[in-house]
Amino acid sequence: MVDTKIVEEWISKADEDFEFAFLNLNEGKTFFAQICFHFQQASEKYLKAYIIGQELEFHKIHDLPVLLKICFSKDPSLEQLREDCEYLAPFYVDTRYPVHWPTNFSFQEAQKALQSASRIRTLLKEKLQNLL
Repeated sequence: MVDTKIVEEWISKADEDFEFAFLNLNEGKTFFAQICFHFQQASEKYLKAYIIGQELEFHKIHDLPVLLKICFSKDPSLEQLREDCEYLAPFYVDTRYPVHWPTNFSFQEAQKALQSASRIRTLLKEKLQNLL
């Protein structure tokens, strides 16, 4: 049986990341790498909330496309989030560590990260609504 309290905790943490990134972007902050990272983190947590809520196999990973693949083993309609997960996935590493390739994050990339994270957030929260 699903422990809805745990699902709610994951959603709450995801909402915190999402709101943090959204507010910084909305206030015109130029920390685009950090904003993109928090949208990636929010999306990861929404996916993990769905995995827990559906009692799927939980993995301690950060790879959004792999987490999505686990989710759509239960609900193939989640395939529609593939491009969003693929867009957000690189922000886990590229925004946080020195890398050996050019990284220069822009307002447009942060806006696109917001759009992708919003789609993931909306759909997964909708699908989890019947559990909570």
